[in-house]
Amino acid sequence: MDKKNVLICGATGYIGLQLTKLLCKHKKVNIKYLCGSTSVGKKIDSYEEDLKKYKLPKISKFKKEYLLDVDIIFTALPNGEAQSISKFLNKNNLLIDLAADFRLNNKKDYEKWYKIKHKALNQIKKSIYSIPEISGKLIQKFPIVSCPGCYPTSVLIPLIPLIKKNLINNQTIIIDSKSGYSGAGRGVHKKYKDKNLYESLSAYGLANHRHNSEIQQELDLKTGKKNKFHFTPHLTPMFRGILSTIYVDLKKGNNINKIINVLNVQYKNQKFIKICKINTFLSTNDVINTNNCLISVCKSKYKDKIIILSAIDNLIKGGGGQAVQNMNNYYGFNQSEGLND
Repeated sequence: MDKKNVLICGATGYIGLQLTKLLCKHKKVNIKYLCGSTSVGKKIDSYEEDLKKYKLPKISKFKKEYLLDVDIIFTALPNGEAQSISKFLNKNNLLIDLAADFRLNNKKDYEKWYKIKHKALNQIKKSIYSIPEISGKLIQKFPIVSCPGCYPTSVLIPLIPLIKKNLINNQTIIIDSKSGYSGAGRGVHKKYKDKNLYESLSAYGLANHRHNSEIQQELDLKTGKKNKFHFTPHLTPMFRGILSTIYVDLKKGNNINKIINVLNVQYKNQKFIKICKINTFLSTNDVINTNNCLISVCKSKYKDKIIILSAIDNLIKGGGGQAVQNMNNYYGFNQSEGLND
């Protein structure tokens, strides 16, 4: 099979660089174009020394003509910019967006949470929100793939099957998530210059973090129920990784063993989702530089409650790795291609 030609827009951001590194090792793709704005004319290895060993094109400004030469366009751009590119897609193009442009099905929700007008409304119905282990082959019916946010990835993977099977109270969910500062992008140092970024832990976005919208949408859609949850994210003084601690109440007649069993059955054929033994204490070190999502179900001091730990690398499973995994699913490549530990 001929290699798929790839264009990466936003190649020098934290996620763009991670995506580029993964695709360099992928046997089924050829990176034809790297695009940026402030980085035009530079070599990408000036941003990431690990890329020096690969023959990669210099960074250029995006041109719509590039779409005639490529099969796949990855967009790791600020919110709103992939919408403009989507208007130039031809029938041979697959767009995989790592930002939020096609995550929300309702334009009013998008404008409410992102404070900008959606410029490609007719493309929303052509897109799919895709956690690979949940969307499966359905992805192949859509020319636009929207990769979930990093926090939602860590939250939706454990919660969807448990709510769907009616094992937990879907009205009292509490989600406490902590992320490395790379999740805020390259501008994090300016944005949080007064927060003592490297030595403090900061709660932010209480009740109004943008990822509330996609967690709500996907929980409701995938379970057929109206769910309630509290979600509080925190910025930590580490570069990468997410650990979400999720507090849930068990429905009557259920216990921790049932929870573990349902998760094991749901994800038994999924290489990158690993269900740990009961009461395994997780850390972000367990998942750094992998495409894995580790889930641990822990006992509470109350019999009718449990605590779920979910850990991912925000730049891989919550970013570039998930995008590559979606591409693999779309084309029927080996699920692990380019993502081996």
